[in-house]
Amino acid sequence: MVSQEQRRRQLAREKFLRQQQRRTEARRKSRTRNAAIASALGVVLIGSLALYTTGVLEEDDKTNAGAEVTESPSPSKAPDPCEKPAAGKVKSQTWKKEPAVSIDKSAAYTMKLATTCGDIDVELKASAAPRTVNSFNFLAGKGYLDHTKCHRLTTNGIYVLQCGDPTGTGTGGPGYTIPDENLKDKSLKDNIYPAGTLAMANTGQPGTGGSQFFLVYQDSQLPPNYTPFGTVSESGMAVLKKIAAAGESTGAGDGAPNATVVINKATVAKS
Repeated sequence: MVSQEQRRRQLAREKFLRQQQRRTEARRKSRTRNAAIASALGVVLIGSLALYTTGVLEEDDKTNAGAEVTESPSPSKAPDPCEKPAAGKVKSQTWKKEPAVSIDKSAAYTMKLATTCGDIDVELKASAAPRTVNSFNFLAGKGYLDHTKCHRLTTNGIYVLQCGDPTGTGTGGPGYTIPDENLKDKSLKDNIYPAGTLAMANTGQPGTGGSQFFLVYQDSQLPPNYTPFGTVSESGMAVLKKIAAAGESTGAGDGAPNATVVINKATVAKS
């Protein structure tokens, strides 16, 4: 006959095994998703890899299976600091060719991302990255970025908010690609993209930029493979930090922002 204590230990062990199975499956899905994103976008997932290499997840494998296991409460989700998106639909139009350069390379240009979390103003580097700035001038003029959701936030190792994909999946683009530019920008030192940098995402291969870009809210170590083409204003940085403070969906340092970050309107203007 099984004693009450033996039964209690058996139930605890079964509970532990169920937890292990759920955690293993969650890690598998996370690794699969991160690998797909890295392949599609080219931004190295330093933060996610760090969790495995520094032993942060080792606790799961060291828990005593014979002891009673207590469920840890799920971390509370920070309140959404952003407003509801403006009415409107994302455009699905694509183009076969990069638009012809029509900007004045010697002039100053700015881009305003009017988001649900606040305005993010950026001073663009037209002379250093003319084809990139020209592409965003074209896309903004077509309303291509309007009503699009910023689909990715990293909070460990690299610190960026990624936007510019109308599909919201990390795989979308305008149908054409643009070349890398300004990879030796004086702001990039020791493979650090400083806070406030606006840069292009890509597939990891040269000349594969499209419409996706990332905004760096804290100094981030990345290889100089991503076109830096703008600098975020001080007020824009405050918006980025507010978004980052709300965290991301996976808890692993790389996922969708918990904040509802939607670009209601993107505008490029000659100043």
